[in-house]
Amino acid sequence: MAGWYPRHLFPKEEVDVTMVENQELRKRLQRVSGLLNDLEQIADSKCRAAARELVQTLMDVHSAALERILEKVFEAGDAGSRVIDDLAADPIVAGLLVLYGLHPEPLEIRVDKAMQRIAPSLRAHGVEARLISIENADIRISIKAGAHTCGSSSSTAKTLIEDAIYESAPELSSLVIEGAEAKSASGFVSLGALVGTGRSATPGENVVTSASGD
Repeated sequence: MAGWYPRHLFPKEEVDVTMVENQELRKRLQRVSGLLNDLEQIADSKCRAAARELVQTLMDVHSAALERILEKVFEAGDAGSRVIDDLAADPIVAGLLVLYGLHPEPLEIRVDKAMQRIAPSLRAHGVEARLISIENADIRISIKAGAHTCGSSSSTAKTLIEDAIYESAPELSSLVIEGAEAKSASGFVSLGALVGTGRSATPGENVVTSASGD
């Protein structure tokens, strides 16, 4: 498929294939978001309703097929369970499983794992991050920079958080990062944004709900 890269063609020292795949996924999500917005602009109500039904029907078919695949894999016993765990850990596959409500781990656990995974990198930039709350699909995180932490390090840390949360919880509606003044530069696209569930920021907050073209 154009735009997707067989791993065996790219030695690890030459290119980070996962990074390339994630960038391609974001581009595709941005395209999906644009197409969904275009559908909502169709003047003819019957055409608009038919388009919505088509999208929903395709998702229902895909969901049933994915669920059947996972059931067959699970029936293989311990080996099947390990395969499912590996699939759930892959950022691209995980996003698809979340979209169809088939991910084996709840949102809270995925977010907690993401925060633990990036904690060492954040500390290396002189930043500490704390998960404040998860309510429905709204995530609130606070960051605190050390006294000698420069602005670029804070910005890098913020992007690390956005990327980690996006990969682990693509269904979120909003991500509020308290203590981050810099404008988002992560190109973040959430599943919540695709269906228009994101909310606006209140004064003093930094909320990431959709892709940034800046």
